[in-house]
Amino acid sequence: MADVGVRPARRADAAAVADIQVRAWRQGYRDLLPAGVLAEVTGPQARDMWRERWTEAVTAPPGPRHRLLVAVSSDLVVGFAAHGPAENDPDHDPAATAELITLLVDPLHARAGHGSRLLAATVDLLREDGFTTLITWAFERDEVLRAFLGAAGWAPDGTARDLDMGEPVRQIRLHTDITAAPGP
Repeated sequence: MADVGVRPARRADAAAVADIQVRAWRQGYRDLLPAGVLAEVTGPQARDMWRERWTEAVTAPPGPRHRLLVAVSSDLVVGFAAHGPAENDPDHDPAATAELITLLVDPLHARAGHGSRLLAATVDLLREDGFTTLITWAFERDEVLRAFLGAAGWAPDGTARDLDMGEPVRQIRLHTDITAAPGP
């Protein structure tokens, strides 16, 4: 097996993270988002903007509990996860509830355990920071993400929102309790 793991992202990882985001969105969201919106958020200008944002996430995060992790395989960045306090959900206390902002694996390296390693590392760090609940927003029709998180104990919490993307695109909020210690 290749040398695999998860580590904090470095400034030099921002381009790889942006490239993975674009590839993963193009493949995973092609049936979930309007074509024009997907083209706009995955085009060359968007890729440059994502590189800048991911560089900033590493070099100047909004706070010490905001983190960007990368999955690596033989020193190649193959996925990433970003998390921080759930500051945009007024029904959650950001001191106790964290948000998984994104978790994406390069489609070229999918189904190799990288997503599970990223999720486990995220939960470990959040527990260390004193969080008890983890939430995320997922497209309602994103069956792949919902099945992945469902297998890890996540469930919808009954909250939904519609994003205006020229047509409404529904998202649902998923949550999980992270207070339990991991099993053997």
